[in-house]
Amino acid sequence: MRMIDQVKTVQQLAKVGPLTVHYEVTGDGPAVVLIHGLSGSGRWWAYNVPVLAQRYRVYNVDVVGFGRSRGQRLVLREAGSWLAEWLQVAGITQAHLVGHSMGGYIATEVAATAPEVVRRLVLVNALVLPMGPGLLRHAVDLVRAGRYMSLSFLPVLVSDVLRAGPRTMWRMTREVLSADLSDRLGAVQAETMVIWGEKDTLLVPELGRRLTERLARARFVCIEGAGHNPMWDRPQRFNELLLDFLAADDSQYPGEEQ
Repeated sequence: MRMIDQVKTVQQLAKVGPLTVHYEVTGDGPAVVLIHGLSGSGRWWAYNVPVLAQRYRVYNVDVVGFGRSRGQRLVLREAGSWLAEWLQVAGITQAHLVGHSMGGYIATEVAATAPEVVRRLVLVNALVLPMGPGLLRHAVDLVRAGRYMSLSFLPVLVSDVLRAGPRTMWRMTREVLSADLSDRLGAVQAETMVIWGEKDTLLVPELGRRLTERLARARFVCIEGAGHNPMWDRPQRFNELLLDFLAADDSQYPGEEQ
């Protein structure tokens, strides 16, 4: 495997209304924004940022309420507006958006409401269509999902859940269970890649296939052996897919830098 050159990462803060957003910027080139899921943080992209930063300026965001942006309240149905405003504050006029799980909901909403901002959209095991009722059932699914979780990921997950705190986790879990962007999908114009982990028992691959069918310009890729976090479970395959997909768009913008 080729060694990845070290690229400097800069810690940033931005005020979005009353909220303070922590994010990291790494690399140079067209902008790529990474949006983690429920209970997560920017650390969930640890195996992806160094590779992406060889070609792109990577913005790795800690969603409000989580990671270093914890201790603040964000309502999920307002998260798309929050991210669109953050893009303006950060000086990003166009970007590739990559959203995982709940972050996929946020990215999709931005793509639907501000299509001029989104160059390409990548939805990773994304929570966009309804999961279906039943908190208890989903708790069982979460336990089952642990069977396919990398042991190296477990300390990161536990640490991020503890940082978010029980109040945020309970409130956001309830919001996530009712998440549904079905009526907004027709407004998504961006070329989209839907990536799913083959072994995801929390959001099963069938949800990804249904989502792909509902989007006008989408393709579906299932990563063999990966669970709910394919960017961590199978990073080499994930990075290859992501770079190939983004490169096809970048050829339309030769020499561009954000």
